[in-house]
Amino acid sequence: MRRGSRPKGGAKKARGKPKTAAARKAPAARRIPPGAPAARPASETRLADALAQQAATSELLRVISSSGADLQPVFDAIVKNAERLCDSELSAVARISDGRLHLVGFSNVSPEEADVYRRLFPRPPERGFALGRAVVDGATVHIADVLADPHYDRRTHRALLQATGYRTFLAVPIMRAGVPIGVIGCARRTVKPFAASQIDLVETFADQAVIAIENARLLAEVQERNRDLTETLAQQTATAEILRVISTSPTNLQPVLDTVVTSAARFCGADDAEIFNLDGERLMVATHYGPIPSPVGRGIPVVRGSMAGRAVLERRAVHVTDLQAEADEFPVGSALAREFGYRTCMVVPLLREGTALGTINLRRAEVNPFTDSQLALLQIFADQAVIAIENVRLFGELQARNDDLTEMLAQQTATSEILRAISTSPEDLRPVFDVIAQSAGRLCQAADVSIFRRDGERMLLVAHHGSIASGVVGEFSIPLAGPMRTLVESAAIFHVADL
Repeated sequence: MRRGSRPKGGAKKARGKPKTAAARKAPAARRIPPGAPAARPASETRLADALAQQAATSELLRVISSSGADLQPVFDAIVKNAERLCDSELSAVARISDGRLHLVGFSNVSPEEADVYRRLFPRPPERGFALGRAVVDGATVHIADVLADPHYDRRTHRALLQATGYRTFLAVPIMRAGVPIGVIGCARRTVKPFAASQIDLVETFADQAVIAIENARLLAEVQERNRDLTETLAQQTATAEILRVISTSPTNLQPVLDTVVTSAARFCGADDAEIFNLDGERLMVATHYGPIPSPVGRGIPVVRGSMAGRAVLERRAVHVTDLQAEADEFPVGSALAREFGYRTCMVVPLLREGTALGTINLRRAEVNPFTDSQLALLQIFADQAVIAIENVRLFGELQARNDDLTEMLAQQTATSEILRAISTSPEDLRPVFDVIAQSAGRLCQAADVSIFRRDGERMLLVAHHGSIASGVVGEFSIPLAGPMRTLVESAAIFHVADL
């Protein structure tokens, strides 16, 4: 695949067009402009060209294989090989990005020349200069003398012409699927057109540049895909771990919150993580992970001047790159950041059906903003914390309901036992009192139960159940006087915590 050139600034059509029979008979005669050096014997020239191309190709392929996604070594090798093998006094490579040419490499120029050259880029590709013309035409451009080329924009390039003094210029586009993605340029300071073999070699460099660029693009895509898969796996691992803790701690919230902050700090690349619970008008630290101080139980007011307070009030995530520098916007939060030594902070509210239950906070000691993917991951952790809080609440409500039902059933059972004792002992109260004492001890979780019955001016022990020593049932009595008389005659319940 060859790209033609015309000595006075013309550009040959893009590669791939079939050559005519006449062109195939004498390709060198068409490629070498007037004024080029006399050619060596054909066999010697072909051998030298072949050896030069093989050496340059091997060198570039070695660089490509070892560079991976880093294209700069490839561009550096191209300009150096072009300078060495094509007798070029100035070599450059530019890539197209956002519709403009960006200079990515050049060689054999002084610092002053390099400064002038850099000031011309980035720029849109135009026909007024060789690199731009090669991109616009999608074909090799060979200008024997830029000063004699009618299309060359000498006014724009006056500083460059004065600084470098180049006259002959060769520009070869880097083509991918018929679309230019860059360009290689070679220049000489004298009117000395490039030989056909040299043009072929630069075109070979362009083809190899496409290979390198494609390799880098594909490698970047693979790496990005691997990063996405790794991130997804990490999220799934963290989610599975939190769900496991939730399932094993249905009534204990603390292990779940501890796991959430540990996972959030780890997978979001934070130095520190904490969860606040909303308690009235204050947010209280429920759990904390990391080296930045945040004692559990510490509280902050629910105000817009703190990041956590604003997240609760506005029901949205809040992300500040440098909280220490935001004293006007977050006076409370900025003061805390200076006190405890952190800078970047991200806060996500814990929301249940639009109601804030608290916040989960990530902190970094240095100014290092969190990414969108890390924000999304923190939202997942916040949702899992809410699930855990809800599970504990619902389980607690269910447990309380079960306890109520169990107590009601126990009471009904005890009532049935007492009624059965009454029905089977219509003339003997002793069995009834015994059942009442046993039921009271069991239902009220008492260590000891005694039942006294008034007998004139005394209180007679008629039933006893428990391990505490007492008098003989039916014989032991207490005088109905003092506190005992007050207790009996008031018909009130007395409950003494420590008799």
